[in-house]
Amino acid sequence: MMSHQQEVLAVAQKRAVENNLPYAGALTPQEAFEVLQENPKALLVDVRTQAELALVGRVPAALNVEWAFYPGMVANTGFAEQLVAELNRRRFDRDSVLIFMCRTGGRSNNAATVAASLGFTQAYNTLEGFEGEANSHQQRTLINGWKHAGLPWTN
Repeated sequence: MMSHQQEVLAVAQKRAVENNLPYAGALTPQEAFEVLQENPKALLVDVRTQAELALVGRVPAALNVEWAFYPGMVANTGFAEQLVAELNRRRFDRDSVLIFMCRTGGRSNNAATVAASLGFTQAYNTLEGFEGEANSHQQRTLINGWKHAGLPWTN
């Protein structure tokens, strides 16, 4: 019988197949939180900028490796090397569950793609991201996302 975590990851993997994603799977924020709660060897990798973390909030215990830098969203050309160095330092291996997150799921999609290309077999993207979609007034956190789901975060 599958554990709850295995069931959640199986759903995420099915989404990856259905959407032709190059990494292991795609999780909703609630699913990502459940996996992180159940699996002490799973790691949330937040790829938002330091400015976003400071202004919008952060998830406790998440690893932060910036995909791009503020201002200007300049690409972090050292992303892959920084990610591998941090994971090695924390003793994560190529089969560890890595859950990537950004504001809405775009940069984390790219980060999960890079991680998969580096041989990380359990790279997942967090759909909706930390803040979720913007409404008609360009406000976030009101429709979906980690914060909207009421999951743990801090300033």
